[in-house]
Amino acid sequence: MPQSPRSTQPPRIRQQREPLPRDVKVMLAAAFLIALGFGLVAPVLPQFATTFDVGATAASVIVSIFAFMRLVFAPAGGQLIVRFGERSVYVSGLLIVAASTAACAFAQNYWQLLIFRGLGGAGSVMFTVAAMGLLIRLAPPERRGQVSGAYASAFLIGSVLGPVVGGLLAGFGLRVPFLVYAAALLLAAVVVRTMLTGTNHLGEEARHAPAMTLKEALADSAYRAAVFSSFGNGWVTFGVRMATIPLFATAVLQSRPETAAWALAVFAMGNALALTFSGRLSDSWGRKPLLIPGLVITGAATGLIGVTGDLVWFLVASAVAGFGSGLLGPAQQAAVADVIGRGRSGGRVLAVFQMAADTGAIIGPVVAGLLADQLGYGWAFGITGGVLLVTAAAWLPAREPAVKQN
Repeated sequence: MPQSPRSTQPPRIRQQREPLPRDVKVMLAAAFLIALGFGLVAPVLPQFATTFDVGATAASVIVSIFAFMRLVFAPAGGQLIVRFGERSVYVSGLLIVAASTAACAFAQNYWQLLIFRGLGGAGSVMFTVAAMGLLIRLAPPERRGQVSGAYASAFLIGSVLGPVVGGLLAGFGLRVPFLVYAAALLLAAVVVRTMLTGTNHLGEEARHAPAMTLKEALADSAYRAAVFSSFGNGWVTFGVRMATIPLFATAVLQSRPETAAWALAVFAMGNALALTFSGRLSDSWGRKPLLIPGLVITGAATGLIGVTGDLVWFLVASAVAGFGSGLLGPAQQAAVADVIGRGRSGGRVLAVFQMAADTGAIIGPVVAGLLADQLGYGWAFGITGGVLLVTAAAWLPAREPAVKQN
């Protein structure tokens, strides 16, 4: 009997055109709810802190404590995953953040808000690292880039819509967005707990196989390069982009405050454009052909932001940086998944990978701020972009992790 046209297609192409597995779609739905809820509280959190009669510095600490607790608790989160499994830690992390966020809504003073927000950071790193582990298990090895891209897209859409909804809810009081975020996290926990079906068998496989040790992972040049680029990406994309670009827009371009929001929006647009194809290409071409250009483009565009003298070029550079970030993100996460493999637990390995990004996000804004004060914004963004260029160079001698599908 003659074969159908579909059966003659290469396996990789045929599999990429098939729908994503059901359990992956469950993870995408949960990611959207989490990002939507986070976007609800992010714009109002500093304003809410100032209602307790504290200044801008104390309000900033409320934001920083979340990232700090993520960093401190990451090793414990990795240990919990090795012992209890990804799904249990994922759901537990969501419930911890839900409880802490609801508690923030009822905080009666600044110190209560600080403690509750800090506890949320511990839960946040639990479900973040566990989510990476679940995606490694659930994604077919030949579609890891596609799944990572879809997950990033779901998170991006939620992050973009969240501030819009949060701004509307803030009209009903600054405490309301926290309650809605808590409800979104509870819904995400219920969705994962009740609808995720394919982790039991994979969990049994992992229990019979030894967990990957950090020493074993660090012996792999691809993992070392991924940790380094994760640090650089955290420094630039999650740190300086959020903390320093708004200051640059106001101080140098002398633009209205909403200009920074436009810069973040066009970054998201560039990011979304790249995510439409970068994950699939990383599965077809390999991780390095997307990672290295993504790091170079993001680094170069970030460096150019510091020398832009008008609004148009500022926004263009922001959009290009977002495009580069969309190229590197799925390939970087898929590269770590390639190193760990599907049948092993990588809780500690994933925790260190996430810690690198959080460390960069904490250090980056501080260094950029010092450079801006002492030498000007040109140097601040130039050095910031240079960090990513250095991490791109670190990938050149590293092995291509997608060669061995496991």
